[in-house]
Amino acid sequence: MTDTSIPSADPSVDEETVPAAAAEVQENQAESEAGEKKAPADSDLFRQSEIAADYVEGLLDILDYDGDIDELVSGGRPVVEVVGDRLQNLIGQRGATLEALQELARLAVFRQTGSPSRLLLDVGGYRATRRKELAAVARNAVEKVKEYGEPVSLEPMSAFERKCVHDVVNAMSGVESESEGVEPNRRIVVRPVD
Repeated sequence: MTDTSIPSADPSVDEETVPAAAAEVQENQAESEAGEKKAPADSDLFRQSEIAADYVEGLLDILDYDGDIDELVSGGRPVVEVVGDRLQNLIGQRGATLEALQELARLAVFRQTGSPSRLLLDVGGYRATRRKELAAVARNAVEKVKEYGEPVSLEPMSAFERKCVHDVVNAMSGVESESEGVEPNRRIVVRPVD
């Protein structure tokens, strides 16, 4: 039987943000433990995006879908973007299929490189659109918290969605956010800062 699990040595950027002070402590600990270990070079990251793009292209061929695939490096991570008509089935309800495809593409990279990847897969600009929607949800929650002084619990979200909300909330004063619960019912609670 083949082990298809991906080691989780590096936290995914899709995962929610920890408070700044805790993140800084974790980062400093990781740097001291890693010693000489450095972030992958852009050429390594681009190679990861090429591997993932080849995997996604093969999948599109099997499914008989047409789409243009771009591989790039953005924000220190490999990115594959698929653009085309009639690709909604690759996104799925609230991005569930897209998340699964991203994990498969990360697995394809891991199998060829032997290293976990922080690859980000996007189809039809879904992630950019969803980020805007989630920013509005986060701002609305912050307004309610500031108005009523009570915590606001949001609906369950994926790691990508929670990260987007945490980023918006953490940029605002007087409020904080944290994730509670267990997947797939993990949600964000926005509360006033004491």
